[in-house]
Amino acid sequence: MLRRLGKPIRTVLRWQLWATAILTLAAGLIAGVDGALSAALGGLVSVVAGAVSGLVASKARADSAGGVMVAALTAEGVKIVLIVLLLWLVLMMYKGVVAVAFFGAFIVTVVIFALAFFVREY
Repeated sequence: MLRRLGKPIRTVLRWQLWATAILTLAAGLIAGVDGALSAALGGLVSVVAGAVSGLVASKARADSAGGVMVAALTAEGVKIVLIVLLLWLVLMMYKGVVAVAFFGAFIVTVVIFALAFFVREY
C-alpha cells in the first residue's frame, strides 16, 4: 500500500520511524515505561498523519495546476485534522502521558516530515 507513495515520502516516513524508535528508547531510559510509550505515541501521531496525507495526495488527480493545488491542500487538510484528532485522542485516553516525551517526539517527527522537500525522486 505504501509503495504507491513517492520516494521522498517513503524516505521521510522511514526517518520518522527511526527517530521515533530512538526517542522511545531515550525516553524509556529517562522516564520509564510511561516516557517510552509517550514518545512512541507522539512519534506515531506524525507518522500516521503523514502516511495518510501521502496516500490522499497520491490518489488525487492532478491534470492541471488547479488539480495539483486541490490535491495538495486536501492532503494537508487531512493531515492537520488527523494530527489534531490523534493528539486529542492520546491526551484523553492515556492518563500517564509524559508531556515532554510525547510532544518532543511529535515535534521532532513533524520537522523530519518537512525534510521531504529535500529528498530527490530519482
